[in-house]
Amino acid sequence: MKAIAVHPGKPNSMHLREIPEPPVSSVPDGRGVKIKVLRVGVDGTDKEINAAEYGAAPAGEDYLVTGHESFGQVVEVGPNVPTTIRPGTYVVASVRRPGSSIYGRIGLQDFTTDDVYYERGINLLHGYLTEYYVEDFQYVFPLPANLAEVGVLLEPTTVAEKGVNHAYEIQRRLKVWQPRSACILGSGTVGLLTALVARLRGLELTVYSLPQKPYRNAELVEQLGGVYVSSHEQTLAQTSEARGPFDLIFDATGFSPIVWEAAEALGKNGVLVLASITGGERKAEINSDRINQSFVLGNKVMVGTVNASPNDFRSGVDDLIKAEAIYPGWLKQLLTTPIDGLENYEQMIRELTENRDAIKVYVEVASNGSNRS
Repeated sequence: MKAIAVHPGKPNSMHLREIPEPPVSSVPDGRGVKIKVLRVGVDGTDKEINAAEYGAAPAGEDYLVTGHESFGQVVEVGPNVPTTIRPGTYVVASVRRPGSSIYGRIGLQDFTTDDVYYERGINLLHGYLTEYYVEDFQYVFPLPANLAEVGVLLEPTTVAEKGVNHAYEIQRRLKVWQPRSACILGSGTVGLLTALVARLRGLELTVYSLPQKPYRNAELVEQLGGVYVSSHEQTLAQTSEARGPFDLIFDATGFSPIVWEAAEALGKNGVLVLASITGGERKAEINSDRINQSFVLGNKVMVGTVNASPNDFRSGVDDLIKAEAIYPGWLKQLLTTPIDGLENYEQMIRELTENRDAIKVYVEVASNGSNRS
């Protein structure tokens, strides 16, 4: 069967290759689920792996099948798979797998303390940009048929789910935390999905981002009932004065200096969630005394988040269902840039690298209900 793969450590090595089709029995104890891949979302991670910035092949192999944002349909199950997952069920598989950390043993491998981690399509495990894969049912999450058109957005939605869910979990310490206002920094795919998650939790929404209107992503924010602010027109401090104080700020910009502005703009008892992975050596001059004092006296929290747990996938499914009911058609607008088939991987990379208007680039691996020829 076909797959898109790279030779880790070798820049621009992405290629199409033939790999063996896995049997459902490749997962032991009858726990296997064989899945036909329908769509795979791609993002900056895939681009960076192709640039050899990180990524490692599974043990004993010299290639890594990429792609971590899966969406597919079950074709076969082992005898010990629960009846919630059956042939024909639409599913999404999670990304990170347990290593040696105790957190992996309790199903929280997203909190691993291991230096070496295992992530499908990213590090030491093959990913989903292929025609079929087999997975242990515990890492497979069923979706209802009405999410067939937008289910590929579940994995990036879990990034938002984890950050927002943990903000609420942390603030259980306050006994009664009733956040009113959220500010999302960044209006890319994760920023928009976090805006959606915030609105579904009843929060007043501000999205603060670089581009100026007219801008399609700003229109999407406004369709949710939120307010879009360009950093060309207001500082974050000015935005907070007009729209805040912000109880929740979620950074999805990829621009680390904005974190310190956000720390100043955060309201008392507020939570600042950092989700951007920022390589490089940027430095920033900050108001350290002011930030320190406001965090101490205001009981504020800054927390980092990466990856997602099973509960975040489950709450993500719930929120996608709610979104389709409350904001019908909104999610589909994020699917801007389809790539027709695995063989067009070069176009996929071009879109990721050059298309600044793309919100979500995704590969149509197969059609619903029928194999690609």
